[in-house]
Amino acid sequence: MSLDLSSVMPVCIDAVKEVGKFQLQHFRTMPAGYGDQKDVREMVSFVDVESEKILEKALMPLAEGAGFYGEESGQSGSIDFTWVVDPLDGTTNYLSGIDHYSVSVALVKEGQPILGVVYKPTNGDLWTCVKGDGLFYKGEKVKEVSQTLDSSQALFVTGFPYRSPDVFDNFFECAGKVLTSGRGMRRTGSAALDVCHVACGWYQGFWETDLQPYDIAAGMLFMEENGCTVTNELGKPYDMFNDRMMVAALPKVHEELIKTVTESYTNL
Repeated sequence: MSLDLSSVMPVCIDAVKEVGKFQLQHFRTMPAGYGDQKDVREMVSFVDVESEKILEKALMPLAEGAGFYGEESGQSGSIDFTWVVDPLDGTTNYLSGIDHYSVSVALVKEGQPILGVVYKPTNGDLWTCVKGDGLFYKGEKVKEVSQTLDSSQALFVTGFPYRSPDVFDNFFECAGKVLTSGRGMRRTGSAALDVCHVACGWYQGFWETDLQPYDIAAGMLFMEENGCTVTNELGKPYDMFNDRMMVAALPKVHEELIKTVTESYTNL
């Protein structure tokens, strides 16, 4: 099957912007400490599910034979050729009124993303990429990341392993080493945006366990397309469907970061 990804991209962009508009209509409409856990779950589920429906309706006609893998609906159809979608990455931020969340869409073929779009509704940040054509931010091509910047100059970003108590000790050991190895460390609450920022060179190193394909499929393409190194904890190419750990960084930064991760996570 021949698929013109350049003609698919505008429809993807329109879809994520439609989702962003819908999400903004409900953003910060709840007071602090809103409701009980049931109320909170129902509100978040409503926004997540409706966002995913908008994306599925727009995307599925674009690629004949493609499956669909969404955070809310799970995986259906082909896994070798599939849309991988996170309708709202950074749900806790969204619920809390923090304006750092995103919509992530990728088309994945045989485990490798070939098209990606990430959109931040609150300020219009938009990253797009078709494999082989380079990374674009707000329509402008992004300069490839530095191949010489090292860990001493790096700002790192990560996510807490709150769903993975078995690696708490590993994480904090690693974080302590990383914290003192460069310019600092951040935790933002949206892995999809974290990896976009690494792809642009704004952060220079990232690691996290137990990511889902829909968290990072688009950003994985962005990073690889723009000169970053993306591996698992053993330094092998990252497999979004099977690996537990992603380590991604500018090339020289990755050389040191992977050593620290390997030393710290001995039980994965």
